[in-house]
Amino acid sequence: MTVSFPEPTAELNDKPIVNISCYKFVRFDNLEERRLAIRRRAVELNLKGTVLLSEEGINLFVAGPKDSIDSFVEFLRSDPALSDLQPKESVNEYQPFNRMLVKIKKEIIAFGIEGVEPGTRTSPKLPAAELKRWLDEGRKLHLLDTRNDYEVGIGTFENAINLHIDHFREFPDAVARLPEDMKDEPIVMFCTGGIRCEKAGPFMEMAGFRNVYQLDGGILKYFEEVGGDHWNGECFVFDQRVAVDPALRETGTTQCYICQAVVTPEQQQLPEYVPGKSCPTCFQSTDELRAQRLRNRERQIQQLTNPLPGSIPDLNRRPLNVPQRCAGLSLIDFLTTIHPQVSKEEWLQRIRASRIVPSTSTRRRRGRMHVPETLPLDENRIVNEGERFDQLEEHSVEPDVNAAVRFLFEDDEYIVIDKPAPLPVHASGRFDRNTLRYLLNALYAPQRPHIVHRLDANTSGVMLLCKRSRIATVIQKQFESRTVRKTYLARVIGQPELDQFECHASLGREPEQGGIRLIDPDGDEAHTKFTVLHRYPDGTTLLEVHPETGRTNQIRAHLWSLGFPICGDPAYLPAGQLGQNRTLSPSEPAMCLHAKRLELQDHLGQSRSFEAVAPGWASVTNQE
Repeated sequence: MTVSFPEPTAELNDKPIVNISCYKFVRFDNLEERRLAIRRRAVELNLKGTVLLSEEGINLFVAGPKDSIDSFVEFLRSDPALSDLQPKESVNEYQPFNRMLVKIKKEIIAFGIEGVEPGTRTSPKLPAAELKRWLDEGRKLHLLDTRNDYEVGIGTFENAINLHIDHFREFPDAVARLPEDMKDEPIVMFCTGGIRCEKAGPFMEMAGFRNVYQLDGGILKYFEEVGGDHWNGECFVFDQRVAVDPALRETGTTQCYICQAVVTPEQQQLPEYVPGKSCPTCFQSTDELRAQRLRNRERQIQQLTNPLPGSIPDLNRRPLNVPQRCAGLSLIDFLTTIHPQVSKEEWLQRIRASRIVPSTSTRRRRGRMHVPETLPLDENRIVNEGERFDQLEEHSVEPDVNAAVRFLFEDDEYIVIDKPAPLPVHASGRFDRNTLRYLLNALYAPQRPHIVHRLDANTSGVMLLCKRSRIATVIQKQFESRTVRKTYLARVIGQPELDQFECHASLGREPEQGGIRLIDPDGDEAHTKFTVLHRYPDGTTLLEVHPETGRTNQIRAHLWSLGFPICGDPAYLPAGQLGQNRTLSPSEPAMCLHAKRLELQDHLGQSRSFEAVAPGWASVTNQE
């Protein structure tokens, strides 16, 4: 069952728009019910903005007519957990948000530090008037700006410390660089509305700072109560207004569409500022800007994977997907069918211990009104094709992978990477956090890039991802209709007689035991073209490969069936032998299959081509 919401009615342009922002750290449960209720009421009142919910509380930025805002705040306060909610208000002539979003997140402000729980304890709050008095008196203290560099750039308190961070997640490292003697001196930290300081303060106390305060209500509350004394410039806000002055009025400051840099009215007069194309910050060549962005992405991936996420003991969710052949079986029969190496008694024990649960992705796909199943599950319940379950493994450590993801291209719609190997794309088997999906979700949070095609864990090379679901749908249709031209490199054992040859062998619809797909005359149509690029003295051959269809394991199975298995393939072995379709260890020799190039049309109909550098095993020099 799905739930539809009415679209907001036309804007009430004859009334001023009231913007409210507030947050509260409080233990929340029933998040989906709360999300539905808040979303429904906001739409009824013709409001727009963003509300974030998590188990740690609520954070919201909402705008609309005054009477609607008042009704919405009254509705929120009807929840006993939010009865004392005190939003900050400002007035605007237009609606600064495009739509109404209510999301469930892991944290209402991303920080990721264990032991920091603002709902339990925060640093002492310093009222705006009291901070002004301290500054008027010239009291000795340190003003610490916890915001990002681009926010600080358009305005901050006089003599405030700029930590030079690009994201709040970098705050702990910035604190570690502060002078040791500051730990005993008064520090007043501040941010836009106060929420970042709720976490920054307790963290600083954990780091040994003994005299930490946070500006109550942040900069916006300071403006509201005491004006702009001791403040220089404007304050960045996270909506279409971009910035407000100490009177809480929208300023002429804007943001660059290309690089997201803040552009002041003075900078807008410079020739380097061309709306929608460039600003003084990114006026450098587009190639230079893109190259810098890609280098930054690779640096961020290195930080995320040192150590590898899966090397830290944690709860591991191992997915169990119901294939067509198992549809209609009982849960216990499904499990023993796909994993016969595990006894029925062991599966029953895992079910009864609630170690087999409905997958989180299945619950998302079932829609907003899905009611979670009672645990433990009934071993006799019937499973459906496409249904997913998770097998929970507590304190699990995952095998190592190669996480050296290279970024080839990125713009507002697309991400193109050179996937290393071995690295699984999705969670499966022994892998949950040591996967490309997990790493990219962490890197782009709160966005979740859409994976429109995949590569085997042991295959390296070009992968295209989309930032928006609408664009992903357009690109996926091209893969489904076989209009995307894919070029691979493969180094195989043996030397084909012909320089060009093809394989039309059909492949089985379901994998055999061990996850291997074999040639099956009654299976799915499959077609691959091969061209010899180089024959090596060691009896191996480098091939250029063009899969005309996109079956799982197609290239590997076709080459194996022709008697030319891929070097390093753990499943399709020489002499017609079969192994296990396992993920290799980074210490083992690589499987010599590489996605070299993708050619397709983007969502605007423009031809695009993306290519990854060939790996060392594909070199035709110094190997004679």
